[in-house]
Amino acid sequence: MLRYFTRILILLAVIAAVVPTAAAERPNVLFIFTDDHAAHALSCYGSKINETPNLDRIANEGMRFDNCFCTNSICGPSRAVILTGKHSHLNGFMTNGQRFDGSQQTFPKLLGASGYQTAMIGKWHLKSNPTGFDHYEVLIGQGPYYNPPMLRNGEKVKHTGYTTDVITDITLDWLKNGRDPSKPFMLMSQHKAPHRNWQPGPKYLTKYDDVDIPEPHDLFDDYEGMGTAARTQDMSIERTLNKGDLKLNAPGNLTPEQKQKWQDAYDAKNEAFRKSDLKGDDLIRWKYQRYIKDYLRTIDSVDENVGRVLDYLEEAGLAENTVVIYSSDQGFYLGDHGWFDKRFMYEESLRMPLMVRWPGVVKAGSVSNALVQNLDFAETFLNIAQTEIPADMQGRSIVPILETGKTPGDWRDAIYYQYYEFFENRKAAHDVRRHYGVRTDRYKLIHFYNIDEWELYDLKTDPDEHNSVYGDEEFAEVVDRLKHRLTELQEQYQVPDDRGSVSKEPKWRRERRRGV
Repeated sequence: MLRYFTRILILLAVIAAVVPTAAAERPNVLFIFTDDHAAHALSCYGSKINETPNLDRIANEGMRFDNCFCTNSICGPSRAVILTGKHSHLNGFMTNGQRFDGSQQTFPKLLGASGYQTAMIGKWHLKSNPTGFDHYEVLIGQGPYYNPPMLRNGEKVKHTGYTTDVITDITLDWLKNGRDPSKPFMLMSQHKAPHRNWQPGPKYLTKYDDVDIPEPHDLFDDYEGMGTAARTQDMSIERTLNKGDLKLNAPGNLTPEQKQKWQDAYDAKNEAFRKSDLKGDDLIRWKYQRYIKDYLRTIDSVDENVGRVLDYLEEAGLAENTVVIYSSDQGFYLGDHGWFDKRFMYEESLRMPLMVRWPGVVKAGSVSNALVQNLDFAETFLNIAQTEIPADMQGRSIVPILETGKTPGDWRDAIYYQYYEFFENRKAAHDVRRHYGVRTDRYKLIHFYNIDEWELYDLKTDPDEHNSVYGDEEFAEVVDRLKHRLTELQEQYQVPDDRGSVSKEPKWRRERRRGV
């Protein structure tokens, strides 16, 4: 009998040695997220204006997605889509002025129920307090670039320092001291940068002073081949940037030391600008240089701090079992079309960066061209964590792409987009008209439905989207096919009539439904 029990104990010891613990089997997930970081401001995406060596590490050691798109190009709604895996009209958060319903199903709640420890640190921007997290410390509202007040598990706390550094410090502290090592974790570390008004950190205040950043070729776009929406927006380098954006006014919340560094960096440059009395195109060029340099300076801080986190994962022995995912809530205009901001379904604001490092699973340096969206993120997190994906989520896990490096044969052939934040009875931020649309690997069809204008772009021959070919006879079949696909997607995603400004179904959709 003693010999029998001895054999059993030896067998159990062998099993324990070769079978990893549940925490080890289920990887940690670190989701690093920024606000308004355009893919074409990442060197791993071919940026011509900056270098991002630490962010590039994620792509070089993992997979870069070249066709990742948002469902609604604006900060809060993108975050709500990521939390819920549902389009804006179903999660109830369609515009930044709304309040996220935290009682609904979200992926952090599902991960928590499956044994993960969850934490949310940084920019939240959904008005209601975070739910479904074991720990959170978030910016209040938009949050400032310096000395941010934050909400820690319901209690207000104040920090001194540059916000990108502060968020990283809190992230590292949680990794070192806040997590339970016996559990796998899902940590969302979300930065304010590079959101407007692009206040650089102390270390980077004068970077790029001695260089001219290359201008986009369409900085002086006349929108001749585009529609009313492009011509009537309020997000231009020429007209919309204010004195705060251009650093002609200093921030009002700096410490004396921070203020002195700020003045040392900007006062002489601002005085030279005032004396130059620039006009016309020269003034636009100056505004572009000031804007883009400050935008890139904020990204430099993000890149440095991402490096700090990646280095810690290595030092702590966490890197091999942690999936690191980097993305941003949407893209951004870097002077393209003469603009800043986002909102439109045009490529620069529709496209999101997405890089995933998963040691032992994802081939280093791989690239995917699959059409993916932020709609897929929740399902992907759950799939990585071996947690059941609810049937009512509308996206699809990208894990099969990560594991094989190939796009499944039944993957989507088109993505759906809808932007809501335009109001007929009051001014909306940047006055971008409401629109929805469909994008395939080659074509993009957009309907600005309040003004009933359509635009069609052939992304193969016109990748910068300067000339709509809607109405051209040679594209009639393409338009018909895309309108049919658009209807299918709206039905698939349960898109209701948008009654915020329009009280009836679009004519083309009524006709198709009736077989006209």
